Amino acid sequence: MKHRVATLTLLLPELSRVERTPRLLHWLARGDRLPDAKPGREALLRESFEFIGTSLPVAALTRSLDANDAADALWLRADPAFAMADAVTGRLMACGEIGLSQFESDELARALRPLFGDAGFALEPTKPSRWYLRCPTGARLPRFAPPASVLGDDLMLHLPSGDNERQWRHLFNEAQIILHNHAVNARRARRDAVPANTVWFWGAGKLPEWVRTSFTRVASDDEVTIALAKLAKIPLVERKAALAELAADESVLIDATVMPDLGAAKFKSIDLRFASGERIRYKSWHRLRFWRRA
Repeated sequence: MKHRVATLTLLLPELSRVERTPRLLHWLARGDRLPDAKPGREALLRESFEFIGTSLPVAALTRSLDANDAADALWLRADPAFAMADAVTGRLMACGEIGLSQFESDELARALRPLFGDAGFALEPTKPSRWYLRCPTGARLPRFAPPASVLGDDLMLHLPSGDNERQWRHLFNEAQIILHNHAVNARRARRDAVPANTVWFWGAGKLPEWVRTSFTRVASDDEVTIALAKLAKIPLVERKAALAELAADESVLIDATVMPDLGAAKFKSIDLRFASGERIRYKSWHRLRFWRRA
């Protein structure tokens, strides 16, 4: 299949975690090293999509996919999670995807609703792995840590902090008590399944009124990327379709957890953006830099 020359941007995990394929080593050796960006997944997405706000409103974005009712509300994820105590502290071991059935999710959420409802926050779980709090527009919310930055670490270092932190730490503690004593977790323990013994607050924000991007096609399995692309009205395609029959003025974004196979597709430039902050730009003529060896 003949491919015209377009541009490609790859969103990748931390450079240390990406498999060193011959193609990647070639790009790293012969491409231009650009100034490093702020590390983290959020920085990758803020580079790729433009919208108003200082933080990435993950809860509102995923809610827009799960229930299509995210507009005009302030949302917070309150995902079911598993914390484990050791000799010193408690550690967050899993968040969201912990194997809850829909029935188990509904039972646990039913027990938690009075706690959050009395505080003015409606608990609305749309999936067993994703629970939401619908917050009043003027709610005072502290800073919440994304679970990716907390997993395996001391929970006490990542509890809500800042404005109105006392209320949210109280809700966190009370939710733990309710979940610890719940029959669902007793049944899970009997079959050696991890308990949903806490919730993790994160991703607060409102749905952006608009999203812009320079990309003409987006391929991703990540819900946040998908939501941003939909708000920007950019076609979401499978990876193979993203590389097929490209026009010269197209700009393709592939959000990948591993190095994708580009097949025979050719690009006039390829931007590698790593979650660890490194930025590499490889242009088609860089292949002539034969003195730069991998």
